[in-house]
Amino acid sequence: MISNNTEYEKAQEEISILEKRLDQLKKAYPIGAKGFTKAGIRKMIARLHEELAVYEGSEEARHSLSS
Repeated sequence: MISNNTEYEKAQEEISILEKRLDQLKKAYPIGAKGFTKAGIRKMIARLHEELAVYEGSEEARHSLSS
């Protein structure tokens, strides 16, 4: 779980890295190949997006962002 701005920024960077990796896999392997790998990366991206949303909605984030 993301609990501070540093972890929030790190999660955003991780999403960017995963999205680049997914794009590389899509280009290197046709539909049907490496499907489990691509699906796993999509799940990691989704999990990170969920964690970012929870953090953004948290009271702690509202206080730290308004400071």
